[in-house]
Amino acid sequence: MDFGRLSDLRYVNFRLPPDHPDTARVLARALPVQPAPPALFVGCPIWTNKAWVGNYFPAGIRETDYLHHYARQFNSIELNTTHYRIPDAPTVRKWREAVPPTFRFCPKLPQSISHDRALYNADDLTTSFCRAIEGLGPTLGHAFLQLPPTFGPEHLPRLERYLLDFPDYVPLAVELRHPAWFSDRGLLDSVAAMLEALGKPLVLSDVAGRRDVLHMRLTSPVAFLRINGHGLIDSDFKRADDWAARIASWLEAGLHTAYVFIHQKDILHSPIWAEHFMRRLHELTGMVVQPPRVIPQAVQGSLF
Repeated sequence: MDFGRLSDLRYVNFRLPPDHPDTARVLARALPVQPAPPALFVGCPIWTNKAWVGNYFPAGIRETDYLHHYARQFNSIELNTTHYRIPDAPTVRKWREAVPPTFRFCPKLPQSISHDRALYNADDLTTSFCRAIEGLGPTLGHAFLQLPPTFGPEHLPRLERYLLDFPDYVPLAVELRHPAWFSDRGLLDSVAAMLEALGKPLVLSDVAGRRDVLHMRLTSPVAFLRINGHGLIDSDFKRADDWAARIASWLEAGLHTAYVFIHQKDILHSPIWAEHFMRRLHELTGMVVQPPRVIPQAVQGSLF
């Protein structure tokens, strides 16, 4: 995720903002129907990570087996491949068969819908996409609509119409990027209220160069977080601790599900960050989600 990435971090305040006042209200309303236990899904943007072969993946595996072994390390994936093309039914079936039922795919809507057409005249493409990913069955998590930085508040009626017409059998989160959505508090509150009424999460992005998108306004009992890391520097681990504490507080207040997706330039850093974050969240909440682990050579040999 290059959005908001900076090379010079000396003047970045990585402290998490306080919750938006309406977040507590959204979670309080969800608390009586909170599932037991609530769910945590952690993942990366891709599974074709050749650098993991011989450590997080067994040595000698075929590329076609990467997803199977990825799903032994993480329980979710930010499915970016769907941003570039709508998958056919055999491909979706292979994905579903490669992972356990507890795994969750979070497919990004095609750029032909979000960027090329900017949600205009996109009904047929949307239907095709939703029918395709419906084939993921119980492994389908929340899809997410990433709107480009050029999609500003002047397009709010188009966004509302699109979301009202979006198929209800596909859970959907929405990511806004245009600065104007966040510079006007009243506007952000209006958009958030619309998403809350529709039961759709507003994506949280923790990136160095755009601290405004870290709005801390939950619009449903589902948190959808995308975070940029910077090579496991001190601030990466401090943010992992802070996010563990914040999500722990949200879970106590009524959060049902948290999706956390890690973006590091060096893919070898993502499992290390994830392990630290998941261990800290376990210490705070007792939640048991298996963190990624390097595969010992002896174990690798027993997998064949």
